[in-house]
Amino acid sequence: MRVAVGNDHAGYPLRVPLIELIESSGHQVVSFGTDNEHPVDYPRFAAEVAGAVRDGQADLGVVICGTGIGSSIAANKVEGVYCALCSDPYSARMARSHNNANVIALGARVLGPDLAVDILKTFLETQPSNEPRHVRRRQQVQQIEAGNELAQE
Repeated sequence: MRVAVGNDHAGYPLRVPLIELIESSGHQVVSFGTDNEHPVDYPRFAAEVAGAVRDGQADLGVVICGTGIGSSIAANKVEGVYCALCSDPYSARMARSHNNANVIALGARVLGPDLAVDILKTFLETQPSNEPRHVRRRQQVQQIEAGNELAQE
């Protein structure tokens, strides 16, 4: 699997352990992040990761900034990208399983490296559920993304 990784300066401290996890799990890293702590703007890196996922250059993506909030918002502006901000392994599992998130956002200033590694490991190991209720809900999200109103049930 190819995993796109993008980070700003605040996300740089998590970059190394997360890339080590991805590579030690047998996956390929597609890198878009900065390799130092000199201030840069997160939207560019988030958009590059999201674009790589959208265009098929990567199967999944990881965006890292100070809180993960800004990167998740920026990544979610790219059509076809479903980025989930996760702060624990359970949320990462649900994001992949129930919501078929294809990008995860992590906050380097709110997560320690060990927890961040556990969260990403869970995200990478979880497959999307094919349960009809989850598929139906994901289709509804896609309808909203396409600008369509949802039918009243």
